[in-house]
Amino acid sequence: MPEPSSRQPDLPAEPATPLPLVTRWALLVLALLSLALGVIGIFVPVLPTVPFVLLSAWAAARSSPRLLAWLESHASFGPMLVEWRRGGVVRRRAKWTATVLMSASAAFMLVVVPNRWVALLAIGCMAGVLAWLWRRPEHLNEDASPPET
Repeated sequence: MPEPSSRQPDLPAEPATPLPLVTRWALLVLALLSLALGVIGIFVPVLPTVPFVLLSAWAAARSSPRLLAWLESHASFGPMLVEWRRGGVVRRRAKWTATVLMSASAAFMLVVVPNRWVALLAIGCMAGVLAWLWRRPEHLNEDASPPET
């Protein structure tokens, strides 16, 4: 008899009790709004993309399996979301991209924002996010999954 796998499942487990309809709709609205903000964040320097896409996937996992499946099969978002769900993985390229874009946003804010304290507060938040981000693993832990046969 094969040993039970220590590998995490590909799909989130169904909740023990279904969420109320109002809650599911609220989470679906949150998922769609977060996804829209994430897409806007691709073009607006100070608006982050990844946190909004992660929030969208979280809300979709609780409200819309169809939206979650679309997000996880998306060419750009999919691999990032699956790796995040399986082990909190953020690839090094994504870390460097976030670092460069946040640095550019910080420089832009120092030049454009009239209130220096507002810019410094935002830069402090970005620095905290970057410190947290660089502590995330960069690869899935291969020891946790059984060898493929």
